[in-house]
Amino acid sequence: MLRLLFVTAGMFGFGFAMVPLYNMLCDSLGINGKIELQAAKVASAVVDTNRTVTVEFVTTVNGGSPWKFRAEQPSIDVHPGKLYTVSFYAKNTEDHDLVAQAVPNIAPWDAAAHLKKTECFCFNNQPFKAGEEKHMPVVFMLDPELPADVDRVTLSYTFFDVSDVALKSTKEP
Repeated sequence: MLRLLFVTAGMFGFGFAMVPLYNMLCDSLGINGKIELQAAKVASAVVDTNRTVTVEFVTTVNGGSPWKFRAEQPSIDVHPGKLYTVSFYAKNTEDHDLVAQAVPNIAPWDAAAHLKKTECFCFNNQPFKAGEEKHMPVVFMLDPELPADVDRVTLSYTFFDVSDVALKSTKEP
C-alpha cells in the first residue's frame, strides 16, 4: 500500500513538472512557437552581407476550413542580421465571426533558435468578422550565428479556429 502511495504521489508530481519542463525544452530548442521576443539582440545584430539564406513561407488551415490564408510571397532571400518584413493574407470566408490562432513551425529545427521575430500575427489570437480579410505583417531576422550549413529556412504557419476557447475565456470572471 505504501509503495502504491509513493507511485501515485510521484505521478502527481510529474504531472505538475511537465509544464515547466516542456517550456524549458521549447525555450532551449526554439520549437513549437515558444520563441521569445529578443528585441535587444535584434537591434544589436551585425548584418552579414556575404551570406544569403532563402526563407520560405508555408501556410495551412487546420481542419479543412474554407478560409483563405497565404504568404504574399512564397520566399525571400535574406542576409542574416538584417530585419525583414513579410506580409500574410487571411480571409474568413465563412458567414460567421471567428477567432483564429496561428501556430508557427520552423525547419530545420536547429534554425528555430536563430529566427527572431519582433512582430507577428502569431503572438495573439486574430478575430475575424464574417467575410473579413486582413494583411498581417511578420517582422523578423535571422541571427548571424545561424549555422553555416543552413542556407534554407522554412517558416510555416497553421491557422486554427480557436473561437470556442476564446469565447469561453471572455465569459469567465
